[in-house]
Formats: sequence, structure tokens, C-alpha cells
Amino acid sequence: MNTQIPAAGGPDPDDVEQGIAALERHLAEVGDATTAQEYADADAELQGAPSGETRRVRRLRAEVAESHRLAELQDDDTPLTLDTPKVRKRRKKAHEAARLHRLGQDPAMRAWQAARMRRVLVAAAMLALALALAWSTAGVQRFAAGDAEPWSPEWLFAWCVEPFMSLALLVVVGAKSYMGVRGQPIESRTLNRIEWLFLGLTVGMNAWPYLPGVADTFTVSDLVLHILGPVVAVAVVTALPIILAAFTRLDHGPTGGLTAPTYSGNAPADRTAGNPPVRVDVAELTERARRLIAAGELPVEPSANALRQALRCGMDTARAVRDALRADTQN
Repeated sequence: MNTQIPAAGGPDPDDVEQGIAALERHLAEVGDATTAQEYADADAELQGAPSGETRRVRRLRAEVAESHRLAELQDDDTPLTLDTPKVRKRRKKAHEAARLHRLGQDPAMRAWQAARMRRVLVAAAMLALALALAWSTAGVQRFAAGDAEPWSPEWLFAWCVEPFMSLALLVVVGAKSYMGVRGQPIESRTLNRIEWLFLGLTVGMNAWPYLPGVADTFTVSDLVLHILGPVVAVAVVTALPIILAAFTRLDHGPTGGLTAPTYSGNAPADRTAGNPPVRVDVAELTERARRLIAAGELPVEPSANALRQALRCGMDTARAVRDALRADTQN
């Protein structure tokens, strides 16, 4: 086996030339393949398309078409008219407020509101009256017990003086309040005297130990503090019938009031609700009123309410009679 050893001076020039020639052939083959592939891609891209329709042209055409479409849509204000969640929530609240307002104008709803308010006021007034009378119980007990020893029979029985007077007073006030709610207020001088008698006794027994000349050391604060309960009781007893009478005269609309019997302008005071109206003769009632004034049963210038109670007529008729009497006085 013969082995050729290259010369120590460098590679053989023939081998170098052969290697360079082989490299050139390889590069030529690769270049031809790349060029052929590019031509194939270009032919596929332009196949079936007009001249110059490149990918760049198509992108630009799509961008222009998109711009025209956006310009058309921007002229449409429909999205601006749609309600946002905040607007819809506010419209819902406004619609609810409008419906509540319309419901508040309904005669039945107004009557229900008046009845509820009347119950609240009556309950508050009766509670205030009960607390005021309970406040005065201690003062009355001190007055009634006198010098009795604590926990002695006299001292214990003294606590019962105010309660039995208060219960009697509450019976009178409760009856007048209930009849006022039913549209038939009680106009009785006897009941008024009974009320003032009980209240006067309560005020007197509370105030007596603290009056000047009776108390060891008189102070205005002690006197006011101990008559506070009776004063509140007097205020409640006086104000409650007036308030209930005002509720009774409420007119809630076409359906009539529901807090009391249906009110009619010319309905007699004792007429049951629902009956047909009664024809009245104002001249005849005016003459009756003159006779009652002459007999002393009515004041010289009676009010419409006094005429209504005395003549048993409606409020409108009572006003007409009052005006006729005033005209006679002026003439």
C-alpha cells in the first residue's frame, strides 16, 4: 500500500483547483433553485389578478375601504341615543317618583294617609296625656299623704288618688276623641266641666305644696316642675278634639273621605253617610236662627259651626245662614 504524503511546502495546487471548482458548481445550483422558487411564488401571487395587484396594493385597498366604511358609520347617531346604565337607572327612579306622585293624588290613597296620620297623632297624644298624668301622680301623692309615715296605709292609699282621677278623665277624653273621629263631635258643657274639674284638681294638688307662703323655701323652678304634668294634660285634652274635628272635615276627592263618613256640603249633621242630599230652605233656617238668638240659645253673631249644630244642617248651609244674619245686622 502506497501512501502519498504531501509535500511539506503546502497543499497540492491541483487539489485546490478541484475544490474551488466543486464549490462554484454547488453555489450555482443553489442560486438557480432560489430564483426558480421566487418566480413560482410571484406567478402564484399574480395568477388571476390584474397587472400590478400586489400584496401591498391589496393592503392599501383594504385600508381605504375600511376608512370609507368608518366615515359612513360615524354619521349615524344611533349609538349616542342609547341609554347608558346610569341614564336608565335615573329614568327608572324618575318614573317611580312620577307614579308615586300620581298615587298620592288618588282619593283613596289620600284618605289612607290621613287615617294613618290620625292614628299616629291620637296615639302620641294619648301617650303624652298618660305620661303627663303619671308625672303628676307623685305630686298628688305628696299632697294626699300629708305627714303620713312612709309605707303606712295612708301613705299607700295616697298613690291611688291621681290614678282614679286620671282614669275618669281618660274616659271623657277617649269618648270625645272617638266620636270626633266618627264625625259626631260631642259638644257638651257638662263633659267640659268634668274635664276642667279633674284637671283643676290635679293642678291644684300638684302646685299647693310649692306655692308662696306654703313651701318652706319658694322657688319658681320647683313650682313649674311640679305643675308641668297637669299643664301638658290640659293642652292635650284641649287640642285633641280640635285636631280630630279637622281630620273629619277633610275632603279627599270625588270618592269622599275614608277617615270619616262621607262628607257632603249640605248634608245635615245627623244624616247617615250615603243617603241622598236633602233640600234645605236657607230663609227658613235663617228665621229659626233668629228665634234661637232671641231666646238666648245662640250668640248674637253665631259661627257657622254653632249654626250647623243648632240647626242640624250642612256646613255650606250654615255659612249661608251666617252670612244672612250678618247682612241683617249690617242693615
